[in-house]
Amino acid sequence: GRAMAAVRDAEIDPEGTFKYVLVLLQRPGGGEQRHIVRGTKEAEFHNHIFEKVHPEMEKLGYECKCLGGGKIDHNSKDKKIRVFGLSTGYGKADHAVTVEILKKVYTDYEITWSDDKK
Repeated sequence: GRAMAAVRDAEIDPEGTFKYVLVLLQRPGGGEQRHIVRGTKEAEFHNHIFEKVHPEMEKLGYECKCLGGGKIDHNSKDKKIRVFGLSTGYGKADHAVTVEILKKVYTDYEITWSDDKK
């Protein structure tokens, strides 16, 4: 429905290297589901990001599941995003899924991923 559409696919910092999480949203009892990406330098640990997203999404009536994390290197000047690394607590997100989501938002960017740690 509309509420799910109102949730942005990706919210990440405009510049720099920072942690991110891949989150699955779904309506209780099945129905619609989608993936969202959230990342910020503010977060020292991956769970800080999820702990902020989780209550926001529950208010909108979604169940949330963190599917893992990693890091994002966002270079807005060169219009490049690199997705890499992993989360110690949540494990590695499927970076290929993350890239597809980011491509929906950053349509004119070169977006790549790897399993590199740095």
